[in-house]
Amino acid sequence: QPQPKPAASVLVHDDLGRPLSLPAHPRRVLALAPSITEMLYAVADTATIIARTPPDNYPAFVYRKPVVNSFPLDMEKLVLLHPDVVFTVEGITSPDDAQRLQELGIPVYFQRYRTVEDVFRGIDDLGRLLGRPTQAKHLTDSLRRELKTLASSSTLQLTNSPKVLAITWQDPIYCYGQNTLFTDEIRLAGGQNAVRETFPQPYPALTREYILKLNPDVLLGGSFGKLDSTFFKNYPELRRIKAYQTRRAFAITGNLMERPGPRVVESVRELRALIKN
Repeated sequence: QPQPKPAASVLVHDDLGRPLSLPAHPRRVLALAPSITEMLYAVADTATIIARTPPDNYPAFVYRKPVVNSFPLDMEKLVLLHPDVVFTVEGITSPDDAQRLQELGIPVYFQRYRTVEDVFRGIDDLGRLLGRPTQAKHLTDSLRRELKTLASSSTLQLTNSPKVLAITWQDPIYCYGQNTLFTDEIRLAGGQNAVRETFPQPYPALTREYILKLNPDVLLGGSFGKLDSTFFKNYPELRRIKAYQTRRAFAITGNLMERPGPRVVESVRELRALIKN
């Protein structure tokens, strides 16, 4: 009885430098990070995407897929889906979970993004791994062109780079640190991250004294009215910062800024429009 020939596989290294053996033509894929789910929908044959995680909400087609819990990871359900490869982002899936999946024969490919260009490279990598390099390149070429136009208009029109503080939580006050994608996004939009110091954690908790010292020109994390009745009510001394004095506090669209996916240029465009105000 002839044995079925094993599917061809390729040896690759993910963004963390981990060696992985992947099928040359993955037929069943899923992402454990909403940003990569968006990338998959932009690049992959959507029939190959076999599941979504609870935070996935874009594009709308994603709701047609079965859900696999990512926090904590529903290992049992994931294994039953028999994915050829699982894609995730550094910091979202624990190394222990990744190791367990590898032991069960499911390769886990990590991506890492520090800059907008890293996001484009991530899209191109997915295209290459999924056998759809042309689709990926078409998308990234177009995004790079858009970004180039946008970034050149940002530098031309904004002579000074406003200092922008982006908060993610109010109590304690967590914000986007220097070592996050936001730093590059805001630079391309014509501003600068008010947090210049690099902390060990990407989203550090800041004291009120530290924020007063930063004295940001712009605050992101809610409309002025909303922050005035919550954030500034809780921390009245922060009303001394420039962003409050000039009422330059803005809400950002949903999860646009926090997702390093195909909508990253849209995020830079939104930041640009806000800080220009």
